[in-house]
Amino acid sequence: MLAITDTAAEAIKTLTTDAELPDGGGLRIAATDPEQGLELSLAAQADGSDTVLTGEGLNVFLEPMAAEVLEDKVLDVQPFTNDEGQEELRFAIGPQETAQA
Repeated sequence: MLAITDTAAEAIKTLTTDAELPDGGGLRIAATDPEQGLELSLAAQADGSDTVLTGEGLNVFLEPMAAEVLEDKVLDVQPFTNDEGQEELRFAIGPQETAQA
């Protein structure tokens, strides 16, 4: 199952609050063509086939193909400096850390 870092969770909460989504709204991740990357959007509610991840004030909806692609991944947010020198945050997907025996 996709893991979400605390930093990413805070960014998602900020996005959904700023967008004034209704209760139950959240971030939707789709993979219509996994070779072309993932698509992130804000959604008022999950689609019937979505996997729904919930946390404290947080909803993430995974379209079925995205849920499969992200099964062993972690969603994080990383700072990025744009061409104008302004710092932005970007979502990033990485591998989940596995426990060492």
